[in-house]
Amino acid sequence: MTAVENATGPLPPFDPYARGCPSRDLLDQIGSKWAVLVLGELGRTGTSRFSRLRQALGGVSEKMLTQTLRTLERDGLVGRTVYPEVPPRVEYELTALGRTLRGPLKALTEWSVLHIEEVISAREAYDDRTGRPR
Repeated sequence: MTAVENATGPLPPFDPYARGCPSRDLLDQIGSKWAVLVLGELGRTGTSRFSRLRQALGGVSEKMLTQTLRTLERDGLVGRTVYPEVPPRVEYELTALGRTLRGPLKALTEWSVLHIEEVISAREAYDDRTGRPR
């Protein structure tokens, strides 16, 4: 795999454009709809319980939230703490590695809010041009 360049020079020898590269897999994971929202919500709140996360992320199913949290935990982006209480209390928070994503995700979120009207207009123009039903 080839090295990718950034402003400070070459990055480690991973190329997300190459099939089978682990960095591509990571981009797929953190770029998924629910992962972005979970990471963003934990970045805003610091620590959250499962039920609070599910409520904050309107529309996520229990199964999808569980899968997303497990994947993020496996990737080292989210930490899970179980408190020995009855019933057990479980809290989720960003790890140090997960916190490094706060800036890029905030920028992406701000961009989406700032440009959503343009995107909606582009979608409508495309649908009108192609005859695609809305």
